[in-house]
Amino acid sequence: MTETTSPSIDHADTEAIAKLAAAYRDITHELHKAIVGQESVIEQLLTAMFAGGHCLLVGVPGLAKTLLVRTLADTLNLSFNRVQFTPDLMPSDITGTEVIQEDRNSGVRQFRFLPGPIFTNVLLADEINRTPPKTQAALLEAMQEHQVTAGGQRHQLPAPFFVLATQNPIEHEGTYPLPEAQLDRFMFQVFVDYPAADEEFEIVRQTTASHRPQINKVLTLDDIKLLQEMVRKIPVADHVIRYAMTLARMTRKGQGDVPDFVKNYVSWGAGPRASQFLILGAKARAMLLGRTYVSTDDVKAIAAPVLRHRIVTNFNAEADGITPDEIVRKLFEAMPPDAGQRDIDQRLPPVFKS
Repeated sequence: MTETTSPSIDHADTEAIAKLAAAYRDITHELHKAIVGQESVIEQLLTAMFAGGHCLLVGVPGLAKTLLVRTLADTLNLSFNRVQFTPDLMPSDITGTEVIQEDRNSGVRQFRFLPGPIFTNVLLADEINRTPPKTQAALLEAMQEHQVTAGGQRHQLPAPFFVLATQNPIEHEGTYPLPEAQLDRFMFQVFVDYPAADEEFEIVRQTTASHRPQINKVLTLDDIKLLQEMVRKIPVADHVIRYAMTLARMTRKGQGDVPDFVKNYVSWGAGPRASQFLILGAKARAMLLGRTYVSTDDVKAIAAPVLRHRIVTNFNAEADGITPDEIVRKLFEAMPPDAGQRDIDQRLPPVFKS
């Protein structure tokens, strides 16, 4: 047996994980009443949500990103707000503002804080790269600290708090590219791709009819909070942590023995937050699948959405058509066969070693 970095789970925790696995199937069923296809997108969104992370959705207009987020919030019985980010959007437009109110009885005037649309469980930040850095910074505080500062006072956001931001990959005029520090706060960057031909046929058939699906609620707010806490209790073997850490460190060309393609194509690699999110995401994915343990396959399954926006490619990569996803794929091929195995070998009795 390998040592773990988390306390062992008890029978009640095992039952809760089994409940989540059943709820995952029910949530997927409810979402597919309104959303056709997009299985990987749904899995990544739910993985990030139960891991307590935020997502950046990248896709062209018309792929039902807004509908997906709204339906997900309805299914999970969470409050939902949508903000269309524009160049003239001010921080107070999303965080809220202070107004002067007069008490009718005493006649005393005092400031009162009116919460903005950010005070919700699920915030859809539509076209986040269309708003200036000042407003993006206000959102960054909410994402990292789960609070809003207004008039020198801190206001706590409701829990759970989940930001889903969308970005248009084909239009760059009048946009403000997200700084790397803000991109790093997003747990996943999720690609929403075009539907297959049969999926598009079903989309057209459903959306041009008068029928509106009835979405049922699967989990309660308390259930979600409990399951988010449960994610951190899932034990992880040291060799799985070593595997995730090695994967992230191999993207940094200035550190240690990294593959030649990283040296040739990467300007900056992923930081320690990537290693943390690889493990948290792997834990949440294991829970969604009803398992009480985490494997390296869970890490590999979420590696692309965790790493793609943390790998900064250079001109050579652009010239050769090498994307961050291609670099992640090459990393799996270049991963040392004994990555993470050292922790296991150190604990095995000599009789089991070759």
